[in-house]
Amino acid sequence: MAVLTFYNLGQSFGDVDIFAGLAGEIPNGAKIGLVGPNGIGKTTLLRILVKASEASAGNVFIAKGTRIGYLQQEAVHAFVAPQHSVYEEMLTVFSILREQEIALQQMEAQMAEGDVSDALFWRYGEAQESFELAGGYDYELRIQQVLTGLGFEGDQQHMPLAHCSGGQKTRALLARLLLEKPDLLILDEPTNHLDVIAVEWLEEMLRTWDGAILIVSHDRYFLDRVVDVIWEMSRNGLEMYRGNYSAYLLQREDRWAWREKEFDTVQARFLKDLDFIKRNIIRESTTARAQGLLRRLIRQVKAVEMGGTDMLNQKWLLVTEQVVISKEKWSLAEVESRIKALPPPNPGGSRFRMRLERGQRGGNMIVRAKHLVIGYPGTPLFRVEDIELLRKECAALIGPNGTGKTTFLRTLMEQLAPLSGSLRLGANLDIRYFAQGHEIRDPDHTLLDELWTYQPMPLSQARDYLARYQFRGDDVFKPMRALSGGERGRFALAVMTLQKANFLLLDEPTNHLDIPAQEALEDALLNFDGTILLVSHDRYLIDRLATQIWELRDGRLHVHKGNYTSYLAAREAAGAQPIPAQAHERVVISQRRSRSADRGDPEEVLLHIEARINEMESALLELGQALTFASTAQNWKEVRALDREYKATQTQLDALMVKWESLAQVQA
Repeated sequence: MAVLTFYNLGQSFGDVDIFAGLAGEIPNGAKIGLVGPNGIGKTTLLRILVKASEASAGNVFIAKGTRIGYLQQEAVHAFVAPQHSVYEEMLTVFSILREQEIALQQMEAQMAEGDVSDALFWRYGEAQESFELAGGYDYELRIQQVLTGLGFEGDQQHMPLAHCSGGQKTRALLARLLLEKPDLLILDEPTNHLDVIAVEWLEEMLRTWDGAILIVSHDRYFLDRVVDVIWEMSRNGLEMYRGNYSAYLLQREDRWAWREKEFDTVQARFLKDLDFIKRNIIRESTTARAQGLLRRLIRQVKAVEMGGTDMLNQKWLLVTEQVVISKEKWSLAEVESRIKALPPPNPGGSRFRMRLERGQRGGNMIVRAKHLVIGYPGTPLFRVEDIELLRKECAALIGPNGTGKTTFLRTLMEQLAPLSGSLRLGANLDIRYFAQGHEIRDPDHTLLDELWTYQPMPLSQARDYLARYQFRGDDVFKPMRALSGGERGRFALAVMTLQKANFLLLDEPTNHLDIPAQEALEDALLNFDGTILLVSHDRYLIDRLATQIWELRDGRLHVHKGNYTSYLAAREAAGAQPIPAQAHERVVISQRRSRSADRGDPEEVLLHIEARINEMESALLELGQALTFASTAQNWKEVRALDREYKATQTQLDALMVKWESLAQVQA
């Protein structure tokens, strides 16, 4: 059953159409990733689906009773009570549970004062069962797990929302949505303000999410691990692909190849029909047939211009007959011109292509270091025991912000000296550095002026070159200070391809790039005939490129030979730990006492049950703390084992409470 359905959706601003004719449905439990280039209208579509904006055309239907949670990219004004702390805002999710908790406490106070009536015991038992089933005994633990998982540590949980940054507010809104557990969770770039540890935690949370999810994200690795359907939004509309992001890429390649073949066949048939018309339009015996064929050809050409890929399915002939023909008449020359100018069937036709030229061939050894200390005088950042990077390898340097990754790149470029140890660079290296901030030489330069500072070239050649990176027409006269983050990223890529190198130092090269631009960069780097040292949070890019993972952790650089997937497997294997011994021991001892004590006299049994309840509650507390620690450490094997133990212990505690209540009533 679909929780949300939409038909023929369109949005326009003035005479500009953002999109038109979109249709789709979100089944219950679906996990969908929405991808497409910047500016195609993804966020606009999300706002229409959650009824935050009105569509220019079409309808959205939401199943009765469906609760929708929406994470916008910036949540500055998402909270009605900015005086709340982050933790207090999370508590508002459980307001009904907290009211039930107060009612239970009031009944417990009545019983403590001597009210032992059957009616009160009955009300208390029903209220307690309802409270437990609704998660009353673990909602505070859930809040701690979610806030810690999303990077709110210690005092940050008690920071007033009014004092939080925009990124912190967005994370707080995401935390609240996860705790609310809506039927449909719609997330617009949920990983924007998260570090890698928090992203991995969110992945695990969403992979086991019971409801439906629709996610817009530029994080391809995140999409690979979370979603099982991809919606691609392009000028052709909305297309569905089954599987995760990697499966989508394979299917898209096949689909695009088939469309190209069909398009070439149809275009060739149009030209063949036009040739027949040219040869027969003036012959008396064939004029009527040629004119009829011309009218049909015009209808079909207009249909392709209007509908694009409709011609590639069985409805093609029906569509062509329904096209409204204007009263204007086309000349044969115009028909031929429009056939040759038909838009390609795939959105990939407009994507730019990069090629990175290698400079001179260097030696086989590129970087070698022993007992290296990186940092500033009086402030060492990390130690490097032994690393070696060879020609045509790619090392990915990963770690939390502030650990010294950019400082290490500056050390390799000899802008900083190592504090101690040995650092050797290979012979004949042509090093090129791609800066994280996409630095510009003069903010008042136009794109053309800035490009010419790197390589002089004729105006026509410069405009053609920038057009390859989607800077067309008057775009080339934009001042550098007016460029968006994505435009600055594309311009930085354009500059990088101008400069030959055999060793690339890349500092967050995919920052601000949309997925098509990320794919173009990835293809260029995969085909680069040189060596790469990559600093990036883009795990998909790292997984595709890296032959070594250099992880900064605990003040040291740890080397893993292999890609990101094998690094994760090794990390998980090394991090697997048993259930905390103390908590497990408490449960086992309590189970042994249960079998021996239940056969005693009622008073003795009651005392033993109370002792076991205390032990179980202590065990639950330790297990809860261990769960929080394991979640923070991203040790998912331990989290799953602890969760099973926690639930089993809670079940035993519930049974003991029921037994204690019945015995207490009998003795009363």
